[in-house]
Amino acid sequence: MAMRLAPTHSMQYRHLGRTGLKVSVLSYGTWVSFGNQVDLKIAKVLLSRCRECGVNFFDTAEVYANGRAEEIMGQAIKELGWKRSDLVISTKIFWGGPGPNDKGLSRKHIIEGMRASLKRLSMDYVDIVFCHRPDVSTPIEETVRAMNHIIQQGWAFYWGTSEWNATQITEAWEVCNRLGLIGPAAEQPEYNLFARDKVEVEFAPLCQKYGLGLATWSPLASGVLTGKYAKDNIPSDSRFALENYKNLASRSLVDEVLVKVKNLQSIAVELGVPLPQLVIAWCVSNPNVSTVITGATKENQVLENMKSLEVIPLLTPEVLERIEAIVQSKPKQPDFYR
Repeated sequence: MAMRLAPTHSMQYRHLGRTGLKVSVLSYGTWVSFGNQVDLKIAKVLLSRCRECGVNFFDTAEVYANGRAEEIMGQAIKELGWKRSDLVISTKIFWGGPGPNDKGLSRKHIIEGMRASLKRLSMDYVDIVFCHRPDVSTPIEETVRAMNHIIQQGWAFYWGTSEWNATQITEAWEVCNRLGLIGPAAEQPEYNLFARDKVEVEFAPLCQKYGLGLATWSPLASGVLTGKYAKDNIPSDSRFALENYKNLASRSLVDEVLVKVKNLQSIAVELGVPLPQLVIAWCVSNPNVSTVITGATKENQVLENMKSLEVIPLLTPEVLERIEAIVQSKPKQPDFYR
């Protein structure tokens, strides 16, 4: 039996936006992995390592592996015998199947999709349900009312958005305020050293005005920021080796990006930490971020990701400035924020 590494770092918890819900600053998501790269047996190991490190927030979606990700997560949690109230589980609704009413954010699909998700998860409720994309063909009022219905039924405690823009989130909040309904508590945007505009410019005022929480994903830019990729070297067990991700690989692995990654690597070496931990810690250091959703298909990746918490104190103003000088990705703030 493999020896367990006792976690040496203590997890931190933040409120999800302005809600009373506390989530671990590092969470675990099942995109790409569960049902594609990871079966039930491995899932139980990965989830167990996360829990041992203090992770309480686990994210999935109806579309991940066509529902299989939810089934694996639900089954794993059941077999591990965890107390449901110790966990914060989220799923996302938008792509539920091939039929004309199986996708989007109509009242019909939100309610049917939610019930189908709960069945796959073998749970009575999720803590948060996210609208996985904006649906421009459904009035926001219809979506908002359906989400509030789900909360009234006790099938979810909070609702949020994923990959919406500031205008759409603002519109949802305006409708909620007008109708006396519960607004979206959180948004799930991509956030890493190469994708910053949404979190740092677009959503910053919404975090202040509506108390919007941010559950960010892709802290490693789909693995580009791990330093494991080179133009002519794509590890066979990595995400970019998967057929569906070949395009992403060719777009991401360009010389300009790889040079920046190499230079970031030198800062990591100097600080004596692995590059992935440095860039995950950088994401956590943004106070508007409630939680950073990490992914992992191997036990050691989970443990390595969790050690990022130890790197946060090393991010001095001087180190942050050096990172900025390398990536040169700091978004220009609109004049009226100055």
